[in-house]
Amino acid sequence: MIENRGYLKLSKSERSSESGGWEITYTGFVLILLCFFIMLSSFASMESGKVARFVASFVDAVSVLSGGIKFESGGTILDHSEDIVEKESEIAKLLSDIQEVAGRLGIGKDVEVSLEKRGLVIRFANTIMFDIGEAAIIEGAIPMLSSLASIISDTSHSIRIEGHTDNLPINTKRYSSNWELSAARAVNVLRYFIEQGEIPAERLSAVGFGEYHPVFPNDSTEHREKNRRVEIFLVEQDHEEAPKEMLN
Repeated sequence: MIENRGYLKLSKSERSSESGGWEITYTGFVLILLCFFIMLSSFASMESGKVARFVASFVDAVSVLSGGIKFESGGTILDHSEDIVEKESEIAKLLSDIQEVAGRLGIGKDVEVSLEKRGLVIRFANTIMFDIGEAAIIEGAIPMLSSLASIISDTSHSIRIEGHTDNLPINTKRYSSNWELSAARAVNVLRYFIEQGEIPAERLSAVGFGEYHPVFPNDSTEHREKNRRVEIFLVEQDHEEAPKEMLN
């Protein structure tokens, strides 16, 4: 007599479906690691700084080391900075020299240097350049401007100086609007480079944008302070383009 013990024999496909979940997860993990190491291999001949930034960007995007395998939105991958340009290039040296001077003068937190599509940009907080509502360069800004003029005078770059304000209205005897104030500040920096830095005038240009090109919304005291700034762009003359606002 054959006793029926109620056992149910599973097919091969059914057994496979019950135990295959971890295999899919593991395979996905291995594929991501494989892609990661393939991309690292492609950087084998590049400088260590570039590889380091790539690794950091990969980790931020994939979150492999911070709680699982997932893709998240984040900042720009490999944004422009000193460690992703050739260390021996002129741009890298300019970045390093300007940052070194700002640090030595104790104003590193008020001077931002970065590489953008338009070229190398030096961004000065307004507090170290001008008094509120004024366009005359304050005495404390002279050492930085003098050092900057020495650094860039030996280059072939065109120099574009931009003045920016916040959106608080101004109406003084000298400046009736933020347009005039921002333009006057840019022109005074330009004049310093010509008269004291002995930089050829044909390499220089100045423009005032008033409050219309903010880097932050003008919704707080801190943001308005950041919008009050002077930006100096260094652009290779062969690649210089006329600003869109100046084209007819």
